Amino acid sequence: MTGPMPLDLATLRRAPKALLHDHLDGGLRPATVLELARDCGYDDLPADDATGLARWFREAADSGSLERYLETFTHTVAVMQTPEGLHRVARECAEDLADDGVVYAEVRFAPEQHLEQDLTLDEVVEHVLAGFAAGEAAAAAAGHPIVVRCLLTAMRHAARSREIAELAVRFRDRGVCGFDIAGAEAGYPPTRHLDAFEYMRVNNAHFTIHAGEAFGLPSIHEALAFCGCDRLGHGVRIVDDIEVTGGIADARLGRLAQYVRDTRVPLELCPSSNVQTGAVPSLDKHPFDLLARLRFRVTVNTDNRLMSDTSMSREMLKLHQTFGYGWSDLERFTINAMKSAFIPFPERLRIIDDIIKPGYAVLLG
Repeated sequence: MTGPMPLDLATLRRAPKALLHDHLDGGLRPATVLELARDCGYDDLPADDATGLARWFREAADSGSLERYLETFTHTVAVMQTPEGLHRVARECAEDLADDGVVYAEVRFAPEQHLEQDLTLDEVVEHVLAGFAAGEAAAAAAGHPIVVRCLLTAMRHAARSREIAELAVRFRDRGVCGFDIAGAEAGYPPTRHLDAFEYMRVNNAHFTIHAGEAFGLPSIHEALAFCGCDRLGHGVRIVDDIEVTGGIADARLGRLAQYVRDTRVPLELCPSSNVQTGAVPSLDKHPFDLLARLRFRVTVNTDNRLMSDTSMSREMLKLHQTFGYGWSDLERFTINAMKSAFIPFPERLRIIDDIIKPGYAVLLG
């Protein structure tokens, strides 16, 4: 019987991981942004080499403001307006995640933001799904099989959410597994989009809602009580409904926090991103550990790999370094995510039993 393997970046990349919250337009390779910008004639990039561009994205996203953070997407969305651009970005996304040991991923994007070259919403989704399929095939051939599914996002400041919900249902058997709303939270409550959520519920379809990131408990309450979401995108501000005076055993949960924990609502937590947008002051102050020890259904996510200069392995390494998590903790977070995936129960079980548990058994020694 050997002991557990050392927990470092190299071994973390071998760990099977499940990712629920990753934005397609937030995960481009810097070199790809440059090449696609040249191809489509976009000349507003803030740097003209891959290293400089990567640095600009990271620094602009480090501002501590969600609004400034969201501005960085102007450049990535600009180069994702053609069939070739959409296909390539989706293919590389699947390959990059698989190369990092991700075995299941739900990647989200907003089709309504990719219509500047006269593509239809359906065509946009078709090109992205074809890219994911090509990336899955390439990853399998390289010995890193991955299952990639797509979440279609509506922008909360716009008025196309019902249309995007219908799009998600239309493509539900072709690689789209659910629906989401995203964008600036303040001033744009999820209840503005009740029509879309009701459509999803009527059609027995899954959806998550960005809630409790930049805005607090009212956003989470609306997402759950009025909209009926399956998961909370971020949900980090649920900590505002928890009072800890002494140790963890003395933690007092308010009604909303209690409901979230009791009903096992998955929290799509994105540690590095939350620090960048100012949702939390620093990683060691992130409520991830408190929520994990109180046995909320916490999951680890990347949010935007380009802007946060991160990967699933790096996020897990930061959590290990900050909170001392070992392989068994990381396995629990991974199984939490896989249990919460928007794919059929037997498929979730297969990935847990055949891939995740055996993978962590090796790492645990």
